[in-house]
Amino acid sequence: MKKTLYILTAILFLNCKTTQNKPSNKEPNILFIIADDMGKDALAGYAEGIIKPHTPNIDAIRKAGLSFNNFWTYPTCSPTRASMITGKYGYRTDVRWANQKLNESEILLQKYINENTNNTYATAVVGKWHISGYDTTINPETFGIDYYAGIFIGSVKDYYNWPLSEKGKQTTSTEYTTKKFTDLAFNWINKQEKPWFMWLAYNAPHTPFHVPPAEMHSQGYLPPYTKDTDPTPYFMASIEAMDYQIGKLLSSISKEERENTIIIFMGDNGTEPVVTQDPYASNQVKRSLYQGGINMPLFISGKGVKRKGIDDNLITTTDMFATIAEIAGVETNEINDSKSFKPLLSEEKSIRKYQYSEMKNEKNDAWTISNGTYKLLVFANGKEEMYNLINDPYEKNNILNSTLNTIEKKSKEELEIELLRIRN
Repeated sequence: MKKTLYILTAILFLNCKTTQNKPSNKEPNILFIIADDMGKDALAGYAEGIIKPHTPNIDAIRKAGLSFNNFWTYPTCSPTRASMITGKYGYRTDVRWANQKLNESEILLQKYINENTNNTYATAVVGKWHISGYDTTINPETFGIDYYAGIFIGSVKDYYNWPLSEKGKQTTSTEYTTKKFTDLAFNWINKQEKPWFMWLAYNAPHTPFHVPPAEMHSQGYLPPYTKDTDPTPYFMASIEAMDYQIGKLLSSISKEERENTIIIFMGDNGTEPVVTQDPYASNQVKRSLYQGGINMPLFISGKGVKRKGIDDNLITTTDMFATIAEIAGVETNEINDSKSFKPLLSEEKSIRKYQYSEMKNEKNDAWTISNGTYKLLVFANGKEEMYNLINDPYEKNNILNSTLNTIEKKSKEELEIELLRIRN
């Protein structure tokens, strides 16, 4: 009897010991999806634009959680990505325009998370990288990210024939890019045994306007695109194909994994001018600091997101760094130029008083700041513009063309003081 009791006690002890040592896996998986060149005028849920794509899966992400109405990016893709992955404004990293190169000394978000959580996460970047200029020797793995597969530069010449970089090697892929990226993402996720952070950066719906496989869109028969063809249905088809693949990815993840995953979906900058819709002018979207170029879609739902609906906080791409780091368990809510807005996922509060963006290329050097009501644009050549975003959300009336009233003068002074603080 004593021997039997001893054996039972030993078994219970071992079982308890096994249970205690098993990882809790409380850390959420992070699925961060970036769409390329897709502004508010190209997506359901926004008043801008009349023609909308059919996007049930992206709509479901939006409806299940929070939609951020005042999310500022940069006018082109490289600085948007660099600011998110470093938590720094573009003038600090010297990435302020497409194709500019991020310095190898930067500590990227994924590495920062693992350095501060005892290597809790498996990390991957799949899809468009575009922050190493044209230097193909520098990829996400150079910066300490576990796995990278995708396109190195900003776009492909052909969605069906393109250079795929994976694990430091380059091959030619003949699969539609959006499908291939989704498959690569799923294959990697499916192999992970610990919490994962997947940065999935589609090149869709960036040009060229190549027709997706028919089953992925609802635009009907589309002949090969030519310059004399209306590009809008091709653009919409590309977005629908991305939505289709997002649906496939999410449905392929087990229910248990899905319930432990937070999903972040965003657009990196404004729509290409040739497919821009009212109320934006063609010079107010991609490559501009106007709202159509930098005020982008951002939806967050899934694990830990308790609020639903629209949030009007002033958010910038730099804030993605501290926010995702805090979601991953880092006990820091502010670093570099980044402020975590993680608290907004469960409560209403104010995160920022001002938001900032900028651009610099061979022709233009400019920066902008807003307090949510007034927006000031400053150009290096001395030109300035100012808009009341409440009364004039699409920036048709530069109030500096007339005499400012007392409130406008004071607001301009406050914005100038904050600009000086940020840029110095």
